[in-house]
Amino acid sequence: MGDKILFVDDDKLALEIADALFRAQGIEILTAGDAMEALGLFRLNDIAVVVSDNYMPGITGLEFLAQLKDISPETVKILVTAYADLTCALAAINRSEVFRFVVKPWKNEELLSAVSEGVRRHHLLQSLRKDEEDVLRSLAQTIELKDPSTKGHCDRVAVLALLLADALHLPREVMREIKYGSWLHDCGKIGVSETILNGNGDLSEQEIATMRMHADWGADVAAKANLSRVAHNIIRYHHEKYNGSGYPTGLKGGDIPIEARIVAVADVFDALTNDRPYRRKYSAEETFAILRSMAGSALDPDLVMLFLSLAPVRRFQDSMTD
Repeated sequence: MGDKILFVDDDKLALEIADALFRAQGIEILTAGDAMEALGLFRLNDIAVVVSDNYMPGITGLEFLAQLKDISPETVKILVTAYADLTCALAAINRSEVFRFVVKPWKNEELLSAVSEGVRRHHLLQSLRKDEEDVLRSLAQTIELKDPSTKGHCDRVAVLALLLADALHLPREVMREIKYGSWLHDCGKIGVSETILNGNGDLSEQEIATMRMHADWGADVAAKANLSRVAHNIIRYHHEKYNGSGYPTGLKGGDIPIEARIVAVADVFDALTNDRPYRRKYSAEETFAILRSMAGSALDPDLVMLFLSLAPVRRFQDSMTD
C-alpha cells in the first residue's frame, strides 16, 4: 500500500501501537501529536487517509477533521474516540464528513479494515476527480481552437498561477481550483466570433464591448457547470484592474478576489511572452519592465513583485537574455 496514512493522537503510546500494527502489515504511516502538527504535514504530503483521536488538547479531532474539508477534501477521515456516544458520532458524520467511527481502545482487525476501506474510497474519489480534470481541460483546449494564436495559453497560465499560489502558501484545494479556473478563464470567448478573436487590427467600440462580455458569459458557464467559487471568481474577475478601471464590474484593490488577481498576473505575463496576430512577443527585459509598470494600476503590486522574484521566472529571464 503506497498511499500515505496519517495518525493523529496526543497519546504517544497510541501512536507507537498504531505504528507497530501497520509496520507488521508492511505499511509505513505518518504520525502527529496534535492537530497543528498534522496540518503542517498536509502541506508536505498527499494524504489518503487520516485517523484522528477526538479528545486532544487545543483543536479537537472533530474540529481538525472539519478543517480538512477545505484543505484536503479527498482525504478520507476516520475518527477514534474513547467515548462512543451517539452525539459525537452524529457530529463526526455531519460536521466533518467522517468515513468511519472507531472506538478506543480499538480492535486491530477493525482499525486495519477501516483504513483499508478508506484507501479504496480515496482511490475512487481520485478517479472521479481525474475524470473531472480531463473534461475541464478538454473544454479549455476546445475553446482555444477558436483562436489558434493562443494555443497552450490556458495550460501556461495555470502553471504560472500555481507557482504564485504556492509561493503564497494557499491551501492545496484552493490551488486545485485555481488550476481549473486558469484553464477556463477565457471560456466565455466561446460566444465571441472568430473575426474579433483573430483580427490583426484595431477593434471597433462595439467589438471591444462584445469582447468584454466574455467575462460575464464565462461566469454564466461556470454557474451552470456548478464550478467552485474560486474558479467562478477567476473566470469573471480576471480582467478587473487593481485601480478599479477594469471590467466587468470595476472592482478595486483587495475587493478583487485573490485568485483572480493571481491569474491576472499569470495571464498578462504569458500574453506578453508569446506572439499574437497583432504583434510579436516581447523580450524578457521588456516583459519585466511592462509588468513593473502595471503594478499598482492594472495588477496587484505585491503579487507582481513576488511573481518576478520566483526562481522559474528568473530562469526564464536568464534564458531569454543569454
